[in-house]
Amino acid sequence: MIKAIVGANWGDEGKGKITDMLAQEADIIVRFQGGANAGHTIVNDYGKFALHTLPSGVFYDHTTSVIGNGVALNIPVFFKEYQDIVDRGVPAPKILISDRAQIVMPYHILFDKYEEERLAGKSFGSTKSGIAPFYSDKYAKIGFQVSELFDEESLKEKVVRVCETKNVLLEHLYHKPLLNPDELMDELHEYRKMVEPYVADVSLYLWNAIKEGKEILLEGQLGSLKDPDHGIYPMVTSSSTLAAYGAIGAGLPPYEIKKIITVCKAYSSAVGAGAFVSEIFGEEADELRRRGGDGGEYGATTGRPRRMGWFDCVASKYGCRIQGTTDVAFTVLDVLGYLDEIPVCVGYDIDGKVITDFPTTVELEKAKPVLEVLPGWKSDIRGIKNYEDLPENCRRYIEFVEEHIGFPITMISNGPGRKDIIYRNK
Repeated sequence: MIKAIVGANWGDEGKGKITDMLAQEADIIVRFQGGANAGHTIVNDYGKFALHTLPSGVFYDHTTSVIGNGVALNIPVFFKEYQDIVDRGVPAPKILISDRAQIVMPYHILFDKYEEERLAGKSFGSTKSGIAPFYSDKYAKIGFQVSELFDEESLKEKVVRVCETKNVLLEHLYHKPLLNPDELMDELHEYRKMVEPYVADVSLYLWNAIKEGKEILLEGQLGSLKDPDHGIYPMVTSSSTLAAYGAIGAGLPPYEIKKIITVCKAYSSAVGAGAFVSEIFGEEADELRRRGGDGGEYGATTGRPRRMGWFDCVASKYGCRIQGTTDVAFTVLDVLGYLDEIPVCVGYDIDGKVITDFPTTVELEKAKPVLEVLPGWKSDIRGIKNYEDLPENCRRYIEFVEEHIGFPITMISNGPGRKDIIYRNK
């Protein structure tokens, strides 16, 4: 059976923990899109980890971790991360890298920085990980697949050709140093050495795994609202963040994805620019940020303070719908235990008209939150294992959110650890 674990909102929903938890029963965990521009924070018996490229199932020795063809593979970042977890006592994970995955080239990171610099105040809030230039090249058909590293002659010819194009931009648009094809080839030779032991026909491997009845988890990066088609365009990422793309980014039949677990935070947070209707500011936001997550709400990749907001039913209902949600995992609920009252965004007021369905970005920019205030439960819920044992106001909050988003909340995370989870049968 194939399950996808994806985000309902802006990313940062706690998908890493849910993947890590469900990986206990899985055979294979697949990253199917995105690159090292966002991270998953995981707390387990080995310690606390921020993963950027490695799938979140690498901490179990019975699993195989797969980098799918849809991933933007930054090879040095990948191997530093691999080395870091092994150095901290994690058994060396079994890894497969798709021969069709494409490589984040050193110049992609440069172009990302140069473009953000050039745009200045009108920038997209990029993490400067090279993701937009990488996907631009992929679709302009001048990207480099992992398999191309192993054909020296055609690799060299392509490197020279691509450098000529890039150097025009470097010279005339960015006024920066030019690329040297020989130096780039040397770097690619290093990449080849690093990646060679892991390269495989991943799509075929997964096809055979399905036939053998293996349990496969697809792990998405970021969330619905960062999808380039269905998100808050243009303040989005450059690869599809939806479960449906799991079939493409891993090379699987779409009908094999049977369960789509969409992760929602019990409040909202976002990194980067873009409309964020339920956003809060000042001391109210600072307090939530300080208490949030495990050690505060700061980006796992950038360390940037996340923007904070109350739970947004409009965005979450849309985010779950567009993912094709079968189950909602509701995370960091324990964080809200300090509040006397908890506002929830139940609608958007746009020019005096209240809507509950998520609009396009142009309309979204004009939206003001319509808030309903629920009583808080004023207690620590960590350590509770049964839904019935949660305080009444806490259960009311969960059921209120569930009713407004229209999708079943079947898992509730009430702490950062792997075992801090409440299963709720629906």
